[in-house]
Amino acid sequence: MEERITRGAASFPRRLRPGDRVALVAPAGPVDPERLARGRDLLAGLGLEVVIGDHVLEREWFLAGSDAGRAADLQDAWCDPGIAAVICARGGYGTTRLLDLLDWGAMAAADPKILLGSSDITALHRAFGRRLGVATLFGPMPATALLGGPGGPDQVTFAHLKEVLFEGGRPGPIVGDRLLVPGRAGDGVIRGPVVGGNLALLAALCGTPYELRAEGCVVLLEDVTEEPYRIDRMLTQLRQAGCLDGALGFALGSWVECGDPLPVLAERLAPLGVPVIAGLPVGHGAPQLCVWMGADGTIVTESYSLTSMFRDPRAAP
Repeated sequence: MEERITRGAASFPRRLRPGDRVALVAPAGPVDPERLARGRDLLAGLGLEVVIGDHVLEREWFLAGSDAGRAADLQDAWCDPGIAAVICARGGYGTTRLLDLLDWGAMAAADPKILLGSSDITALHRAFGRRLGVATLFGPMPATALLGGPGGPDQVTFAHLKEVLFEGGRPGPIVGDRLLVPGRAGDGVIRGPVVGGNLALLAALCGTPYELRAEGCVVLLEDVTEEPYRIDRMLTQLRQAGCLDGALGFALGSWVECGDPLPVLAERLAPLGVPVIAGLPVGHGAPQLCVWMGADGTIVTESYSLTSMFRDPRAAP
């Protein structure tokens, strides 16, 4: 199936209403049961009916159970017409192992619904964009310290998640703290579909059917616990593979425990000749705000901001 994410072409899921049924799945690393329980209660407190995949609490090496079990939970939830959102419990590692196990034909036949996750779930954002042409939600996950920790959720993160998930919510722009590269922006406003996600995953997807293609798009990048030289290596790989060719602009999220990667990011991205804003609270750390992938986004260089435009198919923009 050809890639369907082009400007304005992504299909959009309905946003949530109280009473909706949502499924928690674990496509990547092992899940802490206490964090999972707190995250489930957090979602239930929003008026949602929460169901948990059969294999979520399994463990096999560094994975949340077998590849077959993790893939089955994900596909079953996506294809279930009674499920309004598929929410990934956490990241870690292992999502790329599932991409060849999913029945994309069956999943394409299902109605679009929300897919929520970040970090290793970047692989699903890329694959769902290519195979299903559906906008997906890059954001915090319930079985992490940020939402499922013993001290309760990070309040800014949780408030933004509610605003994004539910009908009627109108989240404002996500604001960074600097213009890292001015580029050639003209009026300083750049619009296009948002793609990207976790840098390490995007590098790992090079040479696969799901590799990043940035032409005509706004690119979101973030990572965690990567030294600047490794960030340099991954950016160089993406550039040499042509994955960043034609990008309209870059929005850089968090770089938790990455030293000071901004000089490397500026040096590697500046030759592309497009604006780069930085310091957006997206990716890892607190707060962690949500971005719709595949939906149109707008960078405003003057305010260092990214607005992710979500259009509910049954409501005005």
